[in-house]
Amino acid sequence: MVPNDPTSSDPTGSDQRTVEELAKALVEHIRTQYYRVVVAFSGGVDSAVVAAAAFRGLGTDALAWTSLGAAVPESDRIAAQEVARSIGIEHIMLATSEIDNPDYIANGPDRCFHCKSTLYAAIAQWAQQHRFETILSGTNADDLGDYRPGLKAAEQWQVQAPLADLGYTKQQVRGIAKHWGLTVSDKPASPCLASRIAYGQVVTIGRLSRIETMEKWLSDHGFQDVRARLHADELLRLELHSSQLVEALLEPMRSEILSKAVELGFRYATIDIHGRSSGSMNRVLKDA
Repeated sequence: MVPNDPTSSDPTGSDQRTVEELAKALVEHIRTQYYRVVVAFSGGVDSAVVAAAAFRGLGTDALAWTSLGAAVPESDRIAAQEVARSIGIEHIMLATSEIDNPDYIANGPDRCFHCKSTLYAAIAQWAQQHRFETILSGTNADDLGDYRPGLKAAEQWQVQAPLADLGYTKQQVRGIAKHWGLTVSDKPASPCLASRIAYGQVVTIGRLSRIETMEKWLSDHGFQDVRARLHADELLRLELHSSQLVEALLEPMRSEILSKAVELGFRYATIDIHGRSSGSMNRVLKDA
């Protein structure tokens, strides 16, 4: 991070610069600080803004790199292709092998560290072969206050985070995305499918597939930004937005949800009255 960067935006939210000024500062920061960059690109709003800024600042010396890991939903892969195309940046999608890593499969609280380590190792190897010098991530200032073991992996692989370096918050990043006309400016966060599996429950391709299928089925039936979370004993815990809880419990939808869950191999199905909650799996870490 660059805490003393003179172009830094105040992460407390008191930054009075316009969105246009913030966007220009980001482009200038990347243009002057880096030469040939690979953006770790999920297609979400953070990595999209970094990719767009890198392309504006460096042109063909910037490239977007998307993982085809087992825990990446198909919908996210398609979205990443569309967003990269709209930006104009060169985009590649390559397989990563985190599912072969025993530490990742074991799914401890440090799972994200092992996932990101595999990702950054793959990007670094590719970057070296193609003479790219720096890996950029979409980490923003708000991410620094959350439990994110993947940040340790980024540090070890010397991944740079221009949004966090400039102190840009998630709200400011969305503002820049909207200013640039990026279609993902209002896209909800979309963590990998493995984040839906409770710590200690092993990650398998079968489980990831079932979770993805359940979420897609719910989305196709009108439920927005849903999470299908897997716990011990094949318990499915569904997180829905509070405005849709009643809809899910009314017949025939309740029976249809249960039928789909049983069809996919879940033994139990429950709807969490907490509603949709980002990072809910981390509640157990507070007790630990």
